[in-house]
Amino acid sequence: MPSSTSRPVPPSAPPRVAVILAAAGRGARAAAAGEPPKQYRTLCGRPVIARTIAAFLGHPGVDRLLAVIHPDDRDLYAAAIAGLDDPRLLPPVFGGADRQASCLAGLEALSADAPDLVLIHDAVRPFIGAAAIDRVIGALGREVAVLAGVPVTDTVKRADDDGYVGETVPRQNLWRAATPQGFRYAEIVAAHRALSARGVTGITDDAAVAEMAGHRVWLVDGGADNVKLTTPEDFAMAEQRLSTEAFLATPDVRVGTGYDVHVLEPGDGVTLGGVFIPHDHRLKGHSDADVALHALTDAILGALGDGDIGQHFPPSDQRWRGAASRLFLEDAVRRVRERGGILAHCDVTLIAEAPKVGPHREAMRAAIAEACGITIDRVGVKATTNEGLGFAGRREGIAAIATATVRLPLGGPEPARPADVAP
Repeated sequence: MPSSTSRPVPPSAPPRVAVILAAAGRGARAAAAGEPPKQYRTLCGRPVIARTIAAFLGHPGVDRLLAVIHPDDRDLYAAAIAGLDDPRLLPPVFGGADRQASCLAGLEALSADAPDLVLIHDAVRPFIGAAAIDRVIGALGREVAVLAGVPVTDTVKRADDDGYVGETVPRQNLWRAATPQGFRYAEIVAAHRALSARGVTGITDDAAVAEMAGHRVWLVDGGADNVKLTTPEDFAMAEQRLSTEAFLATPDVRVGTGYDVHVLEPGDGVTLGGVFIPHDHRLKGHSDADVALHALTDAILGALGDGDIGQHFPPSDQRWRGAASRLFLEDAVRRVRERGGILAHCDVTLIAEAPKVGPHREAMRAAIAEACGITIDRVGVKATTNEGLGFAGRREGIAAIATATVRLPLGGPEPARPADVAP
């Protein structure tokens, strides 16, 4: 077998670093029936893969990022990266029958404009830190292959075939392999091609590919937080971690209120809280007249001190004729995020004699939670009648009152004036 020698990259220019994101797996262990593969599941409203991509694109040493995806996931991937407008993010390529084939597909896709170094990372490790990336890239200045791992601190037992402890394994020098795994591009693509040519398949670790080619693999600390999201428990802990971090980073708590009312006219149903309810009347309005989402949009804008729904989406603008009110709500939530904030909770009360809201309450909560990118336990929907009094009691219209709690960083930027912002 060939031997590997450590040699520095010529110092004339910084190395060109590409990242391959391994995202072609199906994630059967984490996903229940009907759920998307785990890399496309959301954490606090954002897909896992989008968080992982953002971690690498936020690093100044990364020149390009290429995701290797499953052919069935094209739409999921496109939705996940919506809004990630970065020229370093290359169009994805499709993976193969296993991880080894998928990584080779990614490496071949880079060959026309080959980088100096390549980092291969699991899409379901969204907590990779900049310091770990630095350590991998830095070590590749002298090594051919580098693996980010975690030293084993627990006592390790090897079981026998009957389930009893057969051996206590000394933990000295033991590491848990993780990613990113970094390589000199020329060496790792040659190693992968050689295995493929020999018909060797099923290698689940790119460092192992390098080892089989005779290269020594240097270990660096990848950080204990760089966990791979595999089980439902992993996702629950990740949600808790992100929620805690977000709340600690946003101590400026603001509460906004909103109110809206629309007239009822003969029709076939009403849209309330993003849910269409068959009825013998409809709500009259320029958009779909969803009083619940209109009130909630105003509540969020009020918490931000950022105008109201009429200023951002004036009824005189024909673009919004018949528009789904979810668009208005999503825009308000976007404004919260652009200021580094989070929507912590929202609550809507509908005032109507009919139709009955109770049978549709949970569907409304789910629709609002999805539009806002928050968990359903942070959404309240209630309904009351007006006891036959006033316009609502006479069934002339439906009203909604909403409250939204927004958390922002201290000293954040003021919002642009509504007149200066295109709706």
